[in-house]
This record gives sequence, structure tokens and C-alpha cells, in this order.
Amino acid sequence: MEVLRPQLIRIDGRNYRKNPVQEQTYQHEEDEEDFYQGSMECADEPCDAYEVEQTPQGFRSTVRAPSLLYKHIVGRRGDTRKKIEMETKTTISIPKPGEDGEIVITGQHRNGVISARTRIDVLLDTFRRKQPFTHFLAFFLNEVEVQEGFLRFQEEVLAKCSMDHGVDSSIFQNPKKLHLTIGMLVLLSEEEIQQTCEMLQQCKEEFINDISGGKPLEVEMAGIEYMNDDPGMVDVLYAKVHMKDGSNRLQELVDRVLERFQASGLIVKEWNSVKLHATVMNTLFRKDPNAEGRYNLYTADGKYIFKERESFDGRNILKLFENFYFGSLKLNSIHISQRFTIDSFGNYASCGQIDFS
Repeated sequence: MEVLRPQLIRIDGRNYRKNPVQEQTYQHEEDEEDFYQGSMECADEPCDAYEVEQTPQGFRSTVRAPSLLYKHIVGRRGDTRKKIEMETKTTISIPKPGEDGEIVITGQHRNGVISARTRIDVLLDTFRRKQPFTHFLAFFLNEVEVQEGFLRFQEEVLAKCSMDHGVDSSIFQNPKKLHLTIGMLVLLSEEEIQQTCEMLQQCKEEFINDISGGKPLEVEMAGIEYMNDDPGMVDVLYAKVHMKDGSNRLQELVDRVLERFQASGLIVKEWNSVKLHATVMNTLFRKDPNAEGRYNLYTADGKYIFKERESFDGRNILKLFENFYFGSLKLNSIHISQRFTIDSFGNYASCGQIDFS
């Protein structure tokens, strides 16, 4: 049961268990009106941060949003939009489904337009958070030396530990997909992908060039650790990644990238620091070779899935391979990778990237 192996959260150097809680979710459009009423209680306070244009007919404000989220503003039979319009004395124009554009709010009173804009933003933010992750920022760790080191690790583990409970070839990572994740993204349109590319380029110009010196970061992938707190019941085993020169530059770089994307709203703030690791064994792979870690545990509407996992006994692996050396490599690019999509080389497809040199 997942309740016996909860996700761990690290806060101020300490590990805390995060037990899954079954919460009410809104799977169907019929629920959106009830959700709207509950969510709008804190959205009535006018916000002066919005740009409101005065027109001959009154006031006007616009909101850009991916077309996938329009239906949550419209609601069942248009009820959500009608309710906002009635309560704020505004008119809300929404592009047709599948068409990109702006949601336009007009009204006779500035406060009414701002109130409608606030409510729409609350709905957009709430339902965006319920979308599954689509992309992630990452370094690829699939250079030949590291892939060969990983295959050697897999071979030796199976030779020495295959009799340990739950250890078999199905739970090992695909060596072509070895990567170091910086942060998970929900990108719902080509415009948002382009915005992410631009943000990454800004990071390069503002601080990545200074940290990297305009050169690839030379790192080593060595040593293993496990995610949960019981080595006899492991679900995720990972390899550690660190700078060859012993400096903190890689950690500083990824933390600043994470901080910038969190500040922009492109990454939801969940962690204050990136845990530098490369997953090498994961029990989710046992039944689904394309599973992608803990990010598969939620449906599109935010419902928690209690996935049955068969943990493995990692005590011998940790003892025998604690300092296993996978190899060295040069990190020269941060990629915007698309989940569940592979390129011609078998790696995650990249929608954009920046290079250090």
C-alpha cells in the first residue's frame, strides 16, 4: 500500500513523510459551478495590478490563456461565464475552442472589470494546476561512457543481487533516457513553449554564462542513494551527480534556474532546491516501462492514484554498490523535454534548449 511508502519531503535538512490524502476532485463539468462558488469567496477583492484600458464604452481588460482552459471559464451550458458576468456587470468574450486568442472583459465600471479578471485568473490557475505535467527542464546524461557504466551497473546488480526480493531487469531505467531533472512544467500551447524558451535564454544571459564560464560543466555520476527511508523496501534508487572540481556550481546553477521559473509561474513552487540525481531503478517501470516517477501518480483532474508497487530489497545493492562509478561527462545543454515522446535516438524529445558553449 502507498500509505506505507509515502513520498518524502526534505525541509531544512530533515525528511518528512507526505501521506496521500484522498481529496474531492472535479472530474466532470457538472461540478464546475459548485467549484466556482467555493473558489470565488476570496476573489472579490479588486486587484490594482491588472492593466485596465479605458474606452469610449467603459473599461476593458484582456487575459491570454491556452484554449484547453477556455471550457473552465465557460462552464456547463455557459453557466460559469454567465454567473461572473451577472455578478460583476461585465461582458466576457472567449475565443472558440481550439482557437488561440485573448479573453476580453468589458464593462461600465473599472472595479467590475477587475473583479471579473480576478475570478477568471483564479479559475485558470486552479484548473492549470490540475493538468498533468507535459514537459520538464533537464540535462541529458546519456553520453556513451555513462551509458556503458550504467549497463555495467545493471549487469553486476543482477549477477549479485537478483535473489533479493523484487530485484529484476524490469525496474532499471532505459540508459538512453538517463537525465537530471531541474523542474516539471505544464505547457499547454506553442506560445507557452516559446515563452519557456525565452525564459531559459534570459537565464543564460543573466547568470548561467557567469556560472559556467561559457564552458560545459564537467561532472561525475557516482554513488547511489534511495528515495524512501527503508532500504529494505525501496521504490526509487538513484545515482548522484556532482562537479568534478568539487565546486557547488552545478547546484547553484540549477537552483537559480528553478527559482527564476518559479517566480515566473511556469513552475509551481514545491521545492527550494533541486535534488541532483539520476534515477537508475524505479519500481514503476516493472509494469510500465514508460512510467516517469512520482509524476504519474495524479490524473489530469488532480485525482491521486494509489498505484500498487512492488518494492525491492535494496540493502545488498546499497552495500555492494554504494560508491559505484558510472562515468564522467560534460553538461553543455539544458533541454525543454516533452514527456512520453522520444526522438530518433531514443531520448526524450526536446522542444528547445540552451547551450553553454
